[in-house]
Amino acid sequence: MCFSVRLSDPPAVEPVWQEVRQGLGRTVSMNCRVLRAHPSRVLRYEWRLGSRLLHAGTFDSRDDTDYTVRNLAREGYGEYTCDIINEVGPGRCTFLVTGKAYPPEFYYDTYNPLWQNRPRVYGYKLQWTQMNPNAVDRIMVYRLGIRQTGKQRWWEQEIQVEGNIQKGELITHNLTELIRPEAYVVRLTPITRFGEGDSSTRVVTYSVPINPHLREFHCSFEEDPVCMFTQDKNDDFDWTRHSAATRDTKYTPNTGPSGDRSGSKQGFYMYIETSRPRKEGDTARLLSPTFNVALKSSYSISSPPAYCFSFYFHMFGKHIGTLNAFVKQKGQSTSEAGPVWSLSGNQGDRWRQAKISIHPTASFQVMFEGIRGPGIEGDIAIDDVTLEEGECPDPPSNPIRGAAAHSVSSIWPLSVTLFYTVFIGLR
Repeated sequence: MCFSVRLSDPPAVEPVWQEVRQGLGRTVSMNCRVLRAHPSRVLRYEWRLGSRLLHAGTFDSRDDTDYTVRNLAREGYGEYTCDIINEVGPGRCTFLVTGKAYPPEFYYDTYNPLWQNRPRVYGYKLQWTQMNPNAVDRIMVYRLGIRQTGKQRWWEQEIQVEGNIQKGELITHNLTELIRPEAYVVRLTPITRFGEGDSSTRVVTYSVPINPHLREFHCSFEEDPVCMFTQDKNDDFDWTRHSAATRDTKYTPNTGPSGDRSGSKQGFYMYIETSRPRKEGDTARLLSPTFNVALKSSYSISSPPAYCFSFYFHMFGKHIGTLNAFVKQKGQSTSEAGPVWSLSGNQGDRWRQAKISIHPTASFQVMFEGIRGPGIEGDIAIDDVTLEEGECPDPPSNPIRGAAAHSVSSIWPLSVTLFYTVFIGLR
């Protein structure tokens, strides 16, 4: 004897759960569909918002049911359910209707996002796009939260948004006053008139920047590492970081500074020690980090942006050799670049300032080259190296004799106007 048994099940439906994001005043449509039901006859459906019944009915030949909210109001947000019922029980579709904005999506390919203008702090260019910005109401502000890793306290601020954010639009906000070398957790939350949207979180970590920000770069050599300056590996000896307070008591007299450019015995500077085993003609080269030049639309190769490159130097002693300053553009060798500034011989026991207007057309480094003179009384020092946007200001009307402006266009392929101005520094 053969028996046929058919199991009874409540309706199987889809979607079981779906999130619907929509702005106020818009239309929301929801659809609940029957996949299978045993028995399939006498199917009923009930639409509810929370516990409130919105609409009910029975199926005829269709296997789905729709519910539409027109002109969505604030009270229209919430959880909608559609129960499709047979004699066994219900199958349920659930729709969460919300005005929450989607999370922002951080952009991790920012070119050289980190910069450092001061020894103890750094800045970071934070960039992101907004996921589905038109899905809900306009984002009015972002709430930015930031905390140091390993700590609990958050600092928060609001970033105002002007106008509508476009899909794929890259948004930028600069984080400043970050303590080197700490890492930070960054949280970003979009806010619409509905309220807070979904947040995104990322970690910002410190690393030595390859291309520092060039609006203003200043290095007084007060901390080690020395503003990302590096020693040239192809020279004869190195520059050293010193202060009068830490200088060896056996140093060669009658040469070198007795304090930094400000006159402080605790302040640091870079210098070349020309005692033995150094010999005449030996060179020491100090390279800055690479500075990235972003040409503005108003500039061209024939009219590149200008920067004022300045530094203080101390060249005291009867055996002083030569101090050269170079600006090496990307791909140039030292010989191809040629010095943009050069001075030789004893300049007296005082700090003096050099200023050079430069017009680079590509990323570049500045380089200091000290060349040992004929004897041990030939120490050369530098301090307070600065690069600032714009031409150097005019020299004073009474420059020290021998320090007049002069052209070096024949030794540097860029169009460079060079002058250096000598100031007598008080010690």
